[in-house]
Amino acid sequence: MNGFDLQRSVAEHRAAVDAVLRLEPRLEEAVALLRTTFAAGRRLFVCGNGGSAADAQHLAAELTGRFEKERRGYPAVALNTDTSALTSIGNDYGFEQVFARQLEALAGRDDLLLAISTSGNSPNVVAAVQRARALGVNSIGLLGRDGGVCADLVDVALVVDVPRTARIQEAHILILHLLCEGLDA
Repeated sequence: MNGFDLQRSVAEHRAAVDAVLRLEPRLEEAVALLRTTFAAGRRLFVCGNGGSAADAQHLAAELTGRFEKERRGYPAVALNTDTSALTSIGNDYGFEQVFARQLEALAGRDDLLLAISTSGNSPNVVAAVQRARALGVNSIGLLGRDGGVCADLVDVALVVDVPRTARIQEAHILILHLLCEGLDA
């Protein structure tokens, strides 16, 4: 089938799921941080690029709406959804600042940033994590490969240590749903 190898792809997917299983203690930390944030009346900000931007929107929707259990909505904002903010900040400050500048405007101490990057090195995601730290905003990194620069900057690093971006993204969706399950529990 033109180089497509279903067996290999499924085996890689299983390896990514195994990588998620190894994250259990860190996933528990992340759920605890989310619970603490929402219990204190604080907000979650999520950001990412490309497929990770879609994942950020997906998580914000699961939290502001509902995942599986009927509950009050949680305050969650995907920073990559406001095209006017993205384009004006990108134009005036550079694309590297599109998330950091929004955090500066919207986030307060003890809010939470969930930064998604399959490499952990996306300049605008790194800048957002650095700005979060400067603002007293807690952070979770949903990362891939070796976690990149972000792994050392976030409070909780959830690193899916597999090489292929597609498999990392598949594991990221699983992790986002696990975080929602943890909140619903």
